[in-house]
Amino acid sequence: MQKTETVSARAGRLGNGLLSILNALGITPLGLALIILLAILPFIPPFDREDLLRWLVGAALIAAQAIAFDFTTGYINVVNFGFAAFLGFGAYTSALLAVDFGISPWIGMFVGALASGGLGFFTGVLTLRLRGIFAAVMAWFVGLALLGLARNLVDITRGPMGLSVPTFLETASNRPYFYIILVMLLITYLVLRWITSSHIGLAFKAIGQNIEAARASGVNPTFYRVFNFTVQCAFAGWLGGFYAHYYGILTPQLMHTSHTVEVLAIAYVGGRGSIWGGAFIAFPFIFFIEWLRSSLTSLPGLHLVIYGLLLILVMIFYPGGVAQFYYWIADRVGKARRGSAEQSG
Repeated sequence: MQKTETVSARAGRLGNGLLSILNALGITPLGLALIILLAILPFIPPFDREDLLRWLVGAALIAAQAIAFDFTTGYINVVNFGFAAFLGFGAYTSALLAVDFGISPWIGMFVGALASGGLGFFTGVLTLRLRGIFAAVMAWFVGLALLGLARNLVDITRGPMGLSVPTFLETASNRPYFYIILVMLLITYLVLRWITSSHIGLAFKAIGQNIEAARASGVNPTFYRVFNFTVQCAFAGWLGGFYAHYYGILTPQLMHTSHTVEVLAIAYVGGRGSIWGGAFIAFPFIFFIEWLRSSLTSLPGLHLVIYGLLLILVMIFYPGGVAQFYYWIADRVGKARRGSAEQSG
């Protein structure tokens, strides 16, 4: 009996220790279960098929982008309409380093992150002194300028003809690429979650809610906004590097505003300011969109209509998105458990 109690006590301590680690990382037990499910999903039929594996890779890539997008939109309340252009800038940087100088894609993607982060810093310095929609529009103009350069500098980027890019691996299988982007997704989440959980995140929230009140409290809005924007653009460039060396072809279409709208819609439906909401909703949503594209090839652009309708419905009926709904359920379950405990006590 005593031995059983000792084993139970040890198991309890291990469980509490695991919960403490997960809490420090910003991951719930349900989140851990979903991560494990994602890790084994490529071995479970029918998801072991190459076409569905490709959808999984695309969903994980969009999920990571949604996390980075929400880092700015959900915290400092600035919508970066040029997000796709910064993603493409990192992609082209990494691709051109590989094509013209023979630099490994594994190195080039980090250089692309630095390049996009640097461009994001200068863009932030120029635009984030503005308020509200003006900052968003200026970021959009920078994105349009980058898109125009990618289209017109044909000698460098090959423009609409497309730039052929070396891939990470010499394999036709999509499974290894899924694990690469899954690790990148987790790193993106953990780093941005750590920042938003610190005193820096508190400053972000204060600025996003009331910039004048934040300034009166001693927070420097320009510094924190530029810092936030720079970090977002750096992660966008890093993920752009993966895009380039996974798909193996780059066109200026990657930098189009429609791609930003896609990421924006997923981040908003997932729940602004949650970090994880967009990543959670990205997988079922991207699978649905890809199925729709393959089934209704005669209706190109239908997915953008669906994004627009979803955004309207979410903003009208449930502004907090899926994350708010999850928190509501968790709160109800917690109250029910406390009530049961009180009654049994």
